[in-house]
Amino acid sequence: MRASLDTNVIIHFYKAGLQDILFDFFDKGVFIYEQIRNIELENHGQEILDKVDYDIASGKIELYTNQKLKELQVYKIFENNVLENRNLYGSGDLGEVYAISLAQTIGAYSLVTDDTKQGGPYMSLLQFDDDIMPFTFADVLILRYLVGFVDEHQTVKDFNLINNSSNLNWSFKSQVSKFIKRFLKDPYRSEDTEWIRNLAATKGFSIKEKLAAISKLL
Repeated sequence: MRASLDTNVIIHFYKAGLQDILFDFFDKGVFIYEQIRNIELENHGQEILDKVDYDIASGKIELYTNQKLKELQVYKIFENNVLENRNLYGSGDLGEVYAISLAQTIGAYSLVTDDTKQGGPYMSLLQFDDDIMPFTFADVLILRYLVGFVDEHQTVKDFNLINNSSNLNWSFKSQVSKFIKRFLKDPYRSEDTEWIRNLAATKGFSIKEKLAAISKLL
């Protein structure tokens, strides 16, 4: 899978020292737009900036600059996507606008963001007819567990580390419930249920059994 990252999720994974989860799970590429690096992280993520720069230099994160988008002959498409998304989400948080616009432009299948407010990118993408799949850090941890990268105990431990490192005050029990609602019980999009069932068939796991096992720990 390929993913475009929003500012907040970069900060949350890096502050916990668990950024490699992103590179392992999104094995087809992790991308950020240059303004997220040069403005958003400069303003809000100084403490993790050296580590992000190291991962950009080593190729773990692919940095998309305006020049690179022009060379790919998609810069105008990106500009149009930015304008459209600014109208949808406003200009309060340009990080999310850039992250969504980049995903739409280069065909990244996923957007990883921890902005789950109503009208924000996560909830809006669930309700729009859009090819982009939004995930929070908790969704990524749950999916990583489902496909067999780690067990339920490690998943809970990693959630607590990210949650506490960034003082998010999230409840993992609540996040698992939201995951079940989104993908199984009451999906916004039928495509999400189809996607998770195809993933289970491909990777050979029982969604019900795995979610029951992790729920026992919460």
